[in-house]
Amino acid sequence: MHDDGTRIAALRRLIADAFAGVERPGDWALVNSHEGDEPALLVQELTGSGDWRTLDDRFLDELPSGYGSALSFFSDEALRHFLPAYLIADLEGALHRANPVFHLTHGLDGASALEPVNPRRYGARTWRDVAVHRFSTFRAGEAAAIVAYLEQKAATDSFYRPSIEQALASYWRARAAR
Repeated sequence: MHDDGTRIAALRRLIADAFAGVERPGDWALVNSHEGDEPALLVQELTGSGDWRTLDDRFLDELPSGYGSALSFFSDEALRHFLPAYLIADLEGALHRANPVFHLTHGLDGASALEPVNPRRYGARTWRDVAVHRFSTFRAGEAAAIVAYLEQKAATDSFYRPSIEQALASYWRARAAR
């Protein structure tokens, strides 16, 4: 147990250090959509808030308004800024609604990569296209911290292990090496 606690503490430090210099985007740049209620609620609840280090785990997990769907609506730059808080909260077992593993693997695993997003609206765009674009903002050190997080989750979460291993092999490890 002590080894697990030491490993998690080291992983938390790795994540915090990797993302230490990422600036919080302005309130106007927090979401990638304005359709439906959740993006507006997300902006409302984060407007004027501090950076990711100041947010309570429960607040993150329920953001926005109890839906727990913020990771789906963050703009690319907001995801890059707030993701470390989610990763650390997940490592501490504090997330019950939000699921960073899903958001870091969807579109990069065999089940979803070639699936079209919405052909009527986006033509031939696949979930892999969306994921690769979304994650293009991460620098190598940030991607390396994500790889370490996903490897830890693969070791402890048998349900998501296949998706995690596919995402690591098809994208994240190479992204971290750049």
